[in-house]
Amino acid sequence: MLQILGITAPIFILIAIGFGSSRARLVSREQIAGMGTFVITFALPALVLKALIERPLGEVFNGTYLLAYGLASQAVFWLGFLYSRRIRKDSLSGSALNALGMSVSNSGFIGYPIVAMVVGPTGAVALALGMMVENLLMIPLALALAELGRQSGEGLRGALIGTFRRLLRHPIILAISLGLLLSLFEVRLPAMLGKVVEMLAMASAPVALFVIGGSLDGLRARGLLADVAQLGLGKLILHPLAVLLCFALLPAVDPALRTAAVLFACAPMMSIFPILGQRYGLEGRCAAALVVCTVLSFLTISVFVGLLR
Repeated sequence: MLQILGITAPIFILIAIGFGSSRARLVSREQIAGMGTFVITFALPALVLKALIERPLGEVFNGTYLLAYGLASQAVFWLGFLYSRRIRKDSLSGSALNALGMSVSNSGFIGYPIVAMVVGPTGAVALALGMMVENLLMIPLALALAELGRQSGEGLRGALIGTFRRLLRHPIILAISLGLLLSLFEVRLPAMLGKVVEMLAMASAPVALFVIGGSLDGLRARGLLADVAQLGLGKLILHPLAVLLCFALLPAVDPALRTAAVLFACAPMMSIFPILGQRYGLEGRCAAALVVCTVLSFLTISVFVGLLR
């Protein structure tokens, strides 16, 4: 448990630094928003591109793993989406963001260090497979629905066309498309350009966490409890259970890969979740859910590690 705390503690420290800086007025709301724009426009696309081109797709391809993890993530996504949309009467964009928070993990910064401690080198293969599901399926789906929610006042045809055009210009979608193309043809970036991409990718986590802390300053918890409860239950309990169930129903895979998949699903939502929410005016909800889920994940991950062992 102390090892898990050693992984999660730096996250809380960076969030606290962002919160304290905003509270002390060392940075303004406009500067916080500007840093969020930097992450979503440059740093996060670089991180996605780097993850996709580091290994050829055929090198780590495991059909059963992709199917099990993808089906489980889709099941939790649509459960969260329909609950938000039909039961809680949330907006289309809000429902899409809630569903994304319930079904996509912070695989790189929380999930992988924990998985590597438990299963060793197999964790790197599981990380690459999980990133395929998240970057090629889950994130584009959520962004498409969220963008569709911004096309209010238009007919269905106009809304779909507008959504498609906006997605074509979305930095993350562009990075996924370029990364997939380069990976398929096993093209490597020139050393100088690769270094630029690596530097931008390294900036995504600390800046995103700083922005989360700054977004929490002045946040009112009233009205957010239902969202936070839904996201916490979905991400920390339903997602890992769904992954465990899908692996049990499909043909057997390496037990280490199965363990890695469940532990990746145990991780809280990705650290740029509030940055994605900022585009739709939902950064407060997303930041609150991220902080709560990251704190609680210390307990839920420990429980699942014990059960899987």
